[in-house]
Amino acid sequence: MANITAADVKKLRDATGAGMMDCKNALVESNGNYDEAVTVLRKKGQKVAEKRADRESSEGAAIAKVNDANTEGVLVVIGCETDFVGKNDKFVAMAKQFADIALGCNDKESFLNADFGGMTVAEKLIEQTGVIGEKVQLNDFKKLSAPFVGSYIHGNKIAALVGLNTPSDNAAAISKDVAMQVASMGATTLSYKDFDADFIASETEARIAVIEKDNIERGRLGKHLINVPTYISRAQLTDAVIEAAKINIQEELKAEGKPEQIWDRILPGKLERFISDNTTLDHEKCLLDQNFIKDENQSVSDYVAASGNEVVSFARVSLG
Repeated sequence: MANITAADVKKLRDATGAGMMDCKNALVESNGNYDEAVTVLRKKGQKVAEKRADRESSEGAAIAKVNDANTEGVLVVIGCETDFVGKNDKFVAMAKQFADIALGCNDKESFLNADFGGMTVAEKLIEQTGVIGEKVQLNDFKKLSAPFVGSYIHGNKIAALVGLNTPSDNAAAISKDVAMQVASMGATTLSYKDFDADFIASETEARIAVIEKDNIERGRLGKHLINVPTYISRAQLTDAVIEAAKINIQEELKAEGKPEQIWDRILPGKLERFISDNTTLDHEKCLLDQNFIKDENQSVSDYVAASGNEVVSFARVSLG
């Protein structure tokens, strides 16, 4: 029988993160052979993973990593079962190790097959399931490339990347601000110009139906009714629609007795309000069309343009 030393146990524990007794037992079972002991621990992880396959892994750590040249970034979410484990410093450190490896991979499959200390990433996740005693898995993987890539992480719960068109002097600050916007407001596309016409039509119908149903209940309770919009995206506001809105506003001003010579001072603000009221889909889904969280008097597009930059891409991941 091999003599198992404290140094042998420590070496295995440092490599795998497994508990001291688990490492000692694995070395005993493998008669002191390090590689076989790793296999023993991995098999234990497989057994635990099989038992916990139906568990939810909605906690964990969302990590963003950008290369030294700021031209590529990656987002990974390493999931576990409980917030207690997800907040553990060792778990977060492991998630960052995974992100370092992911940065050199092009897609989720190549990442799972990448080397992690002599085993694949997929095998490491299974091993850690046995070590931690909770289901540990890759919940999300996203890669982004651009002339300049910046990142933002919110409490290891949400992570975002933003790609800019140029590595300007202020690119780091601008990309971080916009990545914070992405993390906070959850945009799904860059601009309303990306929307498909059928999608806008179905969303318009669905949103109007929800408001009308809500208004029935509000009316029953004697509450103020919510305005039912005609449109929900800038894509619907053609020149003809804007011109018709302008004429309606002028008629309202006339009915209110406002002198015609001051209409030009009032009209822009009224038109801006009309556009805002009829672009709710854009405000929710389109990054460039959202109000900038650090200054709601301007859009994200205006903020970025004022700095001489342009957002060309973004990505976001989160727990759950």
